[in-house]
Amino acid sequence: MSDQFLEYVEKHQEAFIDRLRKAVAIPSVSSDPGHRQDVFRMAEFLQNELKALGADNIETRDPGMQDFNGQQIPLPPIVLATVGNNPAKKTILVYGHYDVQPALKEDGWSTNPFELVEDEQQRLIGRGSSDDKGPVLGWINVVEAHKSLGLELPVNLKFCLEGMEESGSEGLDAIIYKEAKGYFADVDAVCISDNYWLGTTKPCLTYGLRGVSYFHMTVKGPARDLHSGVFGGTVHEPMTDLFAVMSKLVAPNGKIQVPGIYDMVRPLTEEEQRTYDNIAFEMHELHGAVGNTTNIHDEVRDVLQARWRFPSLSLHGIEGAFYNPGDKTVVPAKVIGKFSIRTVPDMKPEKVTELVCKYVNDEFAKLGSKNSLEIKCSHAGNHWLSSPDHWTYVAASKAVERVYNVKPDLTREGGSIPVTLSFQDALNKTVLLLPMGRGDDGAHSINEKLDRSNYVQGTKLLGAYLYEVAAAKAE
Repeated sequence: MSDQFLEYVEKHQEAFIDRLRKAVAIPSVSSDPGHRQDVFRMAEFLQNELKALGADNIETRDPGMQDFNGQQIPLPPIVLATVGNNPAKKTILVYGHYDVQPALKEDGWSTNPFELVEDEQQRLIGRGSSDDKGPVLGWINVVEAHKSLGLELPVNLKFCLEGMEESGSEGLDAIIYKEAKGYFADVDAVCISDNYWLGTTKPCLTYGLRGVSYFHMTVKGPARDLHSGVFGGTVHEPMTDLFAVMSKLVAPNGKIQVPGIYDMVRPLTEEEQRTYDNIAFEMHELHGAVGNTTNIHDEVRDVLQARWRFPSLSLHGIEGAFYNPGDKTVVPAKVIGKFSIRTVPDMKPEKVTELVCKYVNDEFAKLGSKNSLEIKCSHAGNHWLSSPDHWTYVAASKAVERVYNVKPDLTREGGSIPVTLSFQDALNKTVLLLPMGRGDDGAHSINEKLDRSNYVQGTKLLGAYLYEVAAAKAE
């Protein structure tokens, strides 16, 4: 490990923050066609940064066009870049994304979301600061430090940066599989920094994610919306049917009511139970993140297992219903209920869909309604699980100890990052999730932030990880 590198990062943190400030100022919101050119601008920004640092083979891949409500708009490019091509060294593929969630000052932000502001607590507030521009620039900071110091990186680096992660990573999978024996052919492991510490005080390494199956349940009745005073009590109302069926999906205690779901869940072993011992997480951190004490479980172990290794079903919304302020006595002709199931080992998405569709249709049939119901799965991403004993995790653990003087927690997460599984399956290589930010960063919320210390120490961590990788024995 180079002490020169660590000193450089410490001395140049203001320049690194300025780099992040420039990135945050580009409103690269992928879900809004009005900001699509900004997403392209962000791709150019990253290419220019890498070019200025002497990266090799900076290339882009065109994912094609996006059908946005009947309008064809171009998808932002996949940015590929290589730093170092020494065949005697290991090669690490770094994935990140340069698009962000929407953000408006009127949403409740205390500052302009696209202007990076540092508050009195040294929190760098701005959309994308933590998700995922800060971590992406952390890798670029590592490259800059070595170039400025005249040092070679201890490994070869490959970058894969996309601009549609917040909108389903459209077009990325095809490129990953196409380049598995091309641009990515010599990769030894993959590192992703697009997640967070479990809490606010201790770094972690993440080796598992839940999958997600998303469902749309449509109930249709009359040919048009009706007046409740004229037709109320005379027809089967779609909203009533929808509420009746959706109420059967999950109990208030979080238990999924679909028969057979839990039969697929991998049993909890004593060995796995032990992995929850001494994890740095306390109930007040959950309360702080939620903003209330409405937790189902009272023990940390139960909370973490409910989040990581058991499935959950969440109701998300109803399309077609009246939702504006005020009173309106309309009876909607068609309503669509939306819900999802977070899946875990050993649940198979196709089996989950089969069980859900059968149960929903059976429950609807019990109503005796003359309306029609259609249930479909719009998206089914599988869970992901890796081995924390792999050399890339061992290297990351040593890097955490080097920078933070503490052993990291080994955690799983309740969310889903589909690209993780895509890289693992396409490249047949181990993927490491190495977070930079804290659990309270508010990535998709108002006042998203990245603490200065996490940005600076996180940059050191990414560099330290590369040195530990170079010293590790590959399996």
